[in-house]
Amino acid sequence: MAGLTGAQRSTAAARRAAPPRRRRRPAGKLPDGIRELGAIGVLSRRTAVAALRPPYSYGPEFASQFVFGLRMAWFPMVVASVAFTYGPAGIQAAGFLNLFGAIDRLGGLFSLVVMREFAPLVCAIVMAGVVGTSMCADLGARKIREEIDALTVLGIDPIKSLVVPRFLALMSLTALLNVFALLFGTFGGLLVTVSNQAPIGPFLATFFTNATVPEVAASLLKTTIFGAIIAVVCCYKGLSASGGAEGVGRAVNQAIVISFMAIGIINYVFTQTLLATYPELSAVR
Repeated sequence: MAGLTGAQRSTAAARRAAPPRRRRRPAGKLPDGIRELGAIGVLSRRTAVAALRPPYSYGPEFASQFVFGLRMAWFPMVVASVAFTYGPAGIQAAGFLNLFGAIDRLGGLFSLVVMREFAPLVCAIVMAGVVGTSMCADLGARKIREEIDALTVLGIDPIKSLVVPRFLALMSLTALLNVFALLFGTFGGLLVTVSNQAPIGPFLATFFTNATVPEVAASLLKTTIFGAIIAVVCCYKGLSASGGAEGVGRAVNQAIVISFMAIGIINYVFTQTLLATYPELSAVR
């Protein structure tokens, strides 16, 4: 700096004070989010094709993953179903209905709330947080230990042997546990009725009046779609993990965030489509 002129020194100082230039994305390169979305779509297609194309050799792995997920998720599912329906939904709804002396209408509200929203969402959240994370961590650990590459070298398709059984197991498990969520969510409504010293008969009467077959079928279909989304996202992030144990942890966190965002979007689209297809479901009978 001593040998520089005053103009050169001022130019150098201005360069140091200027904000760093943002690196421009090369022309034609897509953002990372769009590329990941496309890769998840490709994995979904490959998984569906591998599941339908013989040979069907994934039976033992499917049974193992199904039992593993059921053993891990059934108790959190029961606790979450009762807690969410008794607390945020039941107590608030009962307090509002008591103002008008219409506590007997609580069953109709519970039929709509539990079947349409609470049971599928609680089921999806528990499955993503408990089973999806374990699947992502398992596949990520295999990836960084190069076990996936070893299977490919041996001529074993990792999609067929690893992703398909987890995909089918998670879809089946979410549909099954949705029944748990419906039953114990309704039990939460019964607890609210008893705690408000109201008879159970009107609750059950209005509940089964509003519990239509399309509503139950839509609840099961919605949770099955949630299970497919969670399985594909978690398997993709696990198979694309890199950077050792830290990379596996990042993959699990990203899988949870993407799964929750996808669940929210699909839930909105599915519910609006259901109500547009069956407008009578919007009315409480």
